[in-house]
Amino acid sequence: MTIRIGANPIGWSNDDMLELGGETPLEVCLAEAKEAGFEGMELGNKFPREPEALKKALQPFGLACVSGWYSAELLKRDADQEMKALRPHLDLLKAMGSNVLVFAETSNAIHGDRSKPLSQRPVMKDGDWAEYGRRVTQVAEQTLKEGVRVVYHHHMGTIVESEADIDAFMNSTGEAVHLLLDTGHATWGGADPADLARRYRNRISHVHTKDVRKDVMERSKAQGWSFLDSVIEGVYTVPGDGMVDFTSVFKELPGYSGWVVIEAEQDPKKAHPLTYAKMGYANLTRFLKEAGLR
Repeated sequence: MTIRIGANPIGWSNDDMLELGGETPLEVCLAEAKEAGFEGMELGNKFPREPEALKKALQPFGLACVSGWYSAELLKRDADQEMKALRPHLDLLKAMGSNVLVFAETSNAIHGDRSKPLSQRPVMKDGDWAEYGRRVTQVAEQTLKEGVRVVYHHHMGTIVESEADIDAFMNSTGEAVHLLLDTGHATWGGADPADLARRYRNRISHVHTKDVRKDVMERSKAQGWSFLDSVIEGVYTVPGDGMVDFTSVFKELPGYSGWVVIEAEQDPKKAHPLTYAKMGYANLTRFLKEAGLR
């Protein structure tokens, strides 16, 4: 599989704040994604969750199903319990030909709570990483046997947010677990995404490309905003519209094969989805060429 460029519908309709883009029909999102040039879409709250219905929704636009987010609770349950909860989602991805599963721990996450500043996000104790990593590895080994790779999504407001968190997570998990490198969450979390790409190149199987508006990020930190309030204010944008050096990131991923997805969550009333989708696609294509990946 060579590099394919996909999109996440969060630029059209937000999954954590349903009022953002809630009025936008799924068909509009898919049509505009196709118009912008994308080959595939990740799943969102408006997508059917039955294989035939999902295929019927995507087929008119010639779009593949890239993957879809899964909210894990491995801090509360063991791998067998998690697999039971995961089964419908895993079976859907398998039926759609998706080979990666976006996975994040949300049992104690605060990113969906507008009343909580990011400074209150959960932090793991050093002694807890080993058992947590063991559970994630067990799940990942089981899904990989079925042809789907767990790609862990480090995310603001969760236990895997900072560079130290990412390092601890990667060190505590086995080879079956790969990283979803998210340039926006890495940057906001205080890491250099190019450094992460260099360090974990052999275990990166999915890439989310968000850019970060530095002024909004700094105001969020200074004023103690929640994750969602920061999104509303425009902390994230599409590649090429912020502070991330994407060419440097991609130069650290020689030979990368898989999806590169624009997942730039914004308020669609402030950031016209089609306009930003086209801008992001054009910039991302340019950055990939500059890095020698296209």
